[in-house]
Amino acid sequence: MYSDISNKHVLVTGGSKGIGYSCAQAFLGEGARVTIVSRSQENLDTAVSKLKAEFGSSANIFAVSSDLTIDSDALGAINKAKSHFGDIEVLINSAGAAKRTSAEDLNPKIWMDAMQAKFFSYINIIDPVIKEMAARRSGVIVNVIGMGGKFATPVHLAGGSANAALMLATTGLATAYAPYEVRINGINPGLTFTERLKEGIKVEAKRSNISEDDALKAAIQKIPLKRMALPEEVARVALFLASKEASYVTGQIIGMEGASCPII
Repeated sequence: MYSDISNKHVLVTGGSKGIGYSCAQAFLGEGARVTIVSRSQENLDTAVSKLKAEFGSSANIFAVSSDLTIDSDALGAINKAKSHFGDIEVLINSAGAAKRTSAEDLNPKIWMDAMQAKFFSYINIIDPVIKEMAARRSGVIVNVIGMGGKFATPVHLAGGSANAALMLATTGLATAYAPYEVRINGINPGLTFTERLKEGIKVEAKRSNISEDDALKAAIQKIPLKRMALPEEVARVALFLASKEASYVTGQIIGMEGASCPII
């Protein structure tokens, strides 16, 4: 459907699981050359095996294990990806997530860990990639950023603050690099059916003194669409934003929360 994506080198952080994995699937389906990055080699091996089973043993998939909270590791991952598939033409960031913590359990270390896990795991790879894109006057970045940055919740203040900072960085960098023909957008998924969902539900259940099943049901009832998003639904929006069909879309944060956050 997106012919311009074919053969492009797409790097997906957090590409071994969840939304990142679905993004890797979507881009491979369009004929892209895809590098996935994750801290866990085991998760990467599993992801590559599944993707090769789906797309064939000759699928253009490459995996790099890296801790993106460390800037030197992020640069190393970029260099390995470039050595394998050449310049990175599309960057999809879906790595890292701050642990959900009740307000009364927060301390300075947890706040710092949240910034490292979500904000710097993105910035450490965006910074070198965006400068190379600007030098070539071509490139697209899509940042998957949780809805927690748009409104405060008692169980996600540290992570939400990191998300808010990342949204500002996304729109600010889009403005700064638009003259270089580099587009940058964000996607704000709400409750999404991934393994990561369980952590947030567990904290909310403890806080409300209810079962995890009841906490999940209550969360879904707050969504006007009455269901969670699927990872592949988020991936389809990332694919659109990376394509020429979105050639005049930049500096935007696109909500995907099923109308549960009705703000302009």
